Amino acid sequence: MRACPVLLSLCLALPVEAATLRPAVLLHGPNVLLSDLFDDAGADADRVLGPGPSPGGRIVVEAAQLGAIARRFDVDWHPVSSADRSVLERAGQPLDQDAALGAVRSALVGAGASPDCRIALSGFAAPLIPMGAIPRPLVSQLDYDSRSGRFSALLSVAGAGMEPVTVRVAGQVDSMVELPVTSVRLLAGAIVRAEDVHMARISAAELRGEVVHGLEAIIGQQLTRPVAPGQPLSPKDLMKPTLVRRGSMVRLQLESGGLSVTGQGVALESGSAGDRIRLRNPGSRNLLEGVVIGPDVVRIAPDLRPTSVVARGDLVLSP
Repeated sequence: MRACPVLLSLCLALPVEAATLRPAVLLHGPNVLLSDLFDDAGADADRVLGPGPSPGGRIVVEAAQLGAIARRFDVDWHPVSSADRSVLERAGQPLDQDAALGAVRSALVGAGASPDCRIALSGFAAPLIPMGAIPRPLVSQLDYDSRSGRFSALLSVAGAGMEPVTVRVAGQVDSMVELPVTSVRLLAGAIVRAEDVHMARISAAELRGEVVHGLEAIIGQQLTRPVAPGQPLSPKDLMKPTLVRRGSMVRLQLESGGLSVTGQGVALESGSAGDRIRLRNPGSRNLLEGVVIGPDVVRIAPDLRPTSVVARGDLVLSP
């Protein structure tokens, strides 16, 4: 605690009626007035005695100093005991952190950071400002390492109705990238639909390895692992949907000489659209090769001799 510095005046004042000490006072301005200490302080009630505490702070005026002030300004008050005192506190509120971040962002962008970068302040203790003040934060002495994203600076706050305040700030800057992420939890083997993903801003520091950058590269693909909501996807998380599964019966197609030949076979391998897989004819047990063209549909490879297949009754000619 510190004693209030008092600006004493030698001007004369007329005696006033008996005054009352104010033991606890909440100040709303930067200065201490005579009326802050005494009720019925008389003609000099609005006299400025000295500067008050900073916002959120307090000062204590003890009995001896109170008596001296009363005598100087002809206030009809006398200490009853040495325990008499007046505690003066000044109302204050913390600076809005968004205002501080806005000033820091402006300085960082000027130093080369991305305009939509994510900023994290380390151990930020917002300075107290007077109630009702209109603060104007400003950053100076910025030290920014673009490679690590670390920074430090001085944050100065000034404005109407307040004395300037300066604090040191430090933190981390992360660049942001726009990527597709999952909207819901998806299981391994699920085919990704349009409603399952959306674009979002992601911190570049959170990315590990290669990621997919476009929705078109994800929608319609099949997941190789479970994925939680809000996660970006890597190429390893995706594969073409499996249209034919090993051991399943598939429809075989072959077109030759204007004729369409169809039949059935057993898939010896799983495959996606465009994959070349091996099959077995269930009647002849012969091995065939074909290209997956749809769900459980395989086009027989062009080098297969369809006449031999038809002769064995493996495939059925259709017009």
